[in-house]
Amino acid sequence: MGNNGQMASLMKQAEAMQKKMEQTKAELAETAVEATVGGGMVTASMSGAYELLDLHIKPEAVDPDDVEMTEDLVIAVINECLRQVTELRNEKLPL
Repeated sequence: MGNNGQMASLMKQAEAMQKKMEQTKAELAETAVEATVGGGMVTASMSGAYELLDLHIKPEAVDPDDVEMTEDLVIAVINECLRQVTELRNEKLPL
């Protein structure tokens, strides 16, 4: 096998790897993670493509005199979703 044969083989391997990566990304986009904070007061779900899918805030989590607490819970649940998706992607799409 000459250099042309080796190059063709490498190109096929690269194409196969690219196709598998795209397939994995599509599968991740269909996968969802869910996080809950504040003892169940705020729940969110996010796709493996980092798209926020759902956000639920229980009415008792909303205190007009302490809006900052609710904001903190929303930030915490989104950050937890982001952490879970990043972990999932690192497992499925190793560098």
